[in-house]
This record gives sequence, structure tokens and C-alpha cells, in this order.
Amino acid sequence: MQPTLDMTLIKASAGRASEFMKALANADRLLLLCQLSQGERCVSDLAEQTGVRQPTLSQQLTVLRNEGLVTTRREGKQIYYRIDDADALAVMQILYARFCGCETEARHA
Repeated sequence: MQPTLDMTLIKASAGRASEFMKALANADRLLLLCQLSQGERCVSDLAEQTGVRQPTLSQQLTVLRNEGLVTTRREGKQIYYRIDDADALAVMQILYARFCGCETEARHA
């Protein structure tokens, strides 16, 4: 016999998952999170690595920060970002392995 599912909890979880997926549903934010899934980065490194221009970079980092997916620390004039959400890190590690890493090159060769 299968356990009875609590639909109230499932609906609440589905709502949270939907909001989470909305935060990820932007190519620039995914690029940023992909880089951050590999460790903390400063803003200038993120701009250089992703090619995202400064105004867009700032806007998308603000969205990620407001969603609670990343956090910042300041060191002198540099601001460093890192993923601050365990679910976001887990998802991005999978996406990185599937779409950004060496496995991707082998699959598309």
C-alpha cells in the first residue's frame, strides 16, 4: 500500500518549486549561477567569464540576491558572490555536469 500524500504540503512545495524555477528561467541568470556553482566569484570575474554586460549583470545578480539564491561579501572594492541556497547549488551542479562540463562535449561530438 502506498502512503497517503498530504496534498496541502505538495501544493505548497509545488508553489515554492515554481518560484525557484522562475528565478532560474533566464539565460543570463543561468550563466551566472553556472559560474557560481564552481565557487565564489567577484563581479568583474563574472562579467569577464560570462560576457554579460555590467547593467544586465547587476540586474540579474540583484534578482538572484532578492530570491535568496546568492549572497555577497565585500573585500575592499570587490563584491564577491556565491550560491547561498542548497537547492540552487544542487540543481546547478547537475545542470553544470549535464550542459557545461566535459560530458556535454562528449555527448555532442
